[in-house]
Amino acid sequence: MSTHPSVPPWRPAALSRRGFLRRLSLGGGLLAAPLVVPGRVLGLNGAVPPSEKIVLGGLGVGNRGSHDLRWMLPEKDVVFVADCDPQRARRERVKQIADEFYGNQDCKLYHDIREFLAERTDIDAVLSAPGDRWHALAAILAMRAGKDVYSEKPSAMTIAEGQAVVETARRYGRIYQTGTQRLSEANFVFCIEAARQGLLGKVHTARAHIAPWDAAEMRHDWLPEEPLPTGGEVDWDQWLGPCPWRPYNAAYTRGGWRGFYDFHTSCIGEWGAHTFAQAQAGLDKLDTSPVEYEYVPNESGDGMVTRFADGTVMTLERGDRWWRGSCGMRFEGPEGWVAAADGYSRPDCSSPALLAEFNRIVRDYIARTQRPMSHVRDFFDCVKSRRQTVANPVVMHRSMSSVHAANICMWLKRNVKYDPVKEEFPGDAQANRLRSRAMRSPWII
Repeated sequence: MSTHPSVPPWRPAALSRRGFLRRLSLGGGLLAAPLVVPGRVLGLNGAVPPSEKIVLGGLGVGNRGSHDLRWMLPEKDVVFVADCDPQRARRERVKQIADEFYGNQDCKLYHDIREFLAERTDIDAVLSAPGDRWHALAAILAMRAGKDVYSEKPSAMTIAEGQAVVETARRYGRIYQTGTQRLSEANFVFCIEAARQGLLGKVHTARAHIAPWDAAEMRHDWLPEEPLPTGGEVDWDQWLGPCPWRPYNAAYTRGGWRGFYDFHTSCIGEWGAHTFAQAQAGLDKLDTSPVEYEYVPNESGDGMVTRFADGTVMTLERGDRWWRGSCGMRFEGPEGWVAAADGYSRPDCSSPALLAEFNRIVRDYIARTQRPMSHVRDFFDCVKSRRQTVANPVVMHRSMSSVHAANICMWLKRNVKYDPVKEEFPGDAQANRLRSRAMRSPWII
């Protein structure tokens, strides 16, 4: 499905009428000879013809990205052709995964995102899964280059980055999906729909899980310098990307960047990037953010109450009081409650009668929205149809704005108010300065 097809030299449109007739005459019995075309080219026996395939590339595909890639490779209308990563070992691991799947050696590798995007005009979409610091910038650069983007979360480091992703997708007409995959999983969809449809009465509280490690207050120092590896093992300038220059330390490249302000969105962003979107979906508030954030005197934000303009509450919860498993959410209303987290066979409900609605609600959701219970399939379907994904740029930006406002509340150690229309903290210069971060040249939006 490449959006940049070339015209084959044998095609009549590439020749003058005289030249075309001459080729036919030189070919002798060309028109009379049988033409054998493999069935896969015609899309027979369930095969997808090459012209209908989505050509996919990778940006910074590491541990989480490799999970996504293995999820995407079996899709029959997708072919993965190249990966770009400043770390040699990671990009070679991606090539091994792709080549083993296809039974060839065709996956191409790049270390410079600029070269990758300029050269690979055949690529329709990218799986973007570098560290947090790169998510927004990689998506923006890819969309400017005409690519659709599946971006791992948290997909923006700041409110300003989220605004830029939304504007870039709109301006360039690109399809974008943030990796909040539970918006496409049946247990979570049931809870969201039960809340939205009034099965709990008017929902007054949503609870959103935040990560039980690290803290909201992140480190502002950096690790001691170590010698850079030789032989092109890592392009350190590209690894850092838009972040301030920091000396190389191997721990960073193994995930040790978490917990540092330069690279991370804190324990709130780690899981809140998922659960705030889930909670806001059930509250039918994916196009806005809470307006009030109440500071809690602990290291994580556990128990913070955030309040939307209509008084509905979303609370941040670090423990397992309300669910079992990771990335949990819960909705509460006067007529009942529902909750789900990873690893559930079915959601928890306040009554058997409510749980009995599970199959109907999920079935009705699929029929109404025409969305699959697969986040990557929803992305690929939207690449083809050009409709918005379930976790589109606005969904990402509004839920991540909630994450950032909660972080800012914790950093300032006081309550804050946020205006989601103007996207500012009214009359609060300290908080407003934290809506963006300086970006290091040339890695700027």
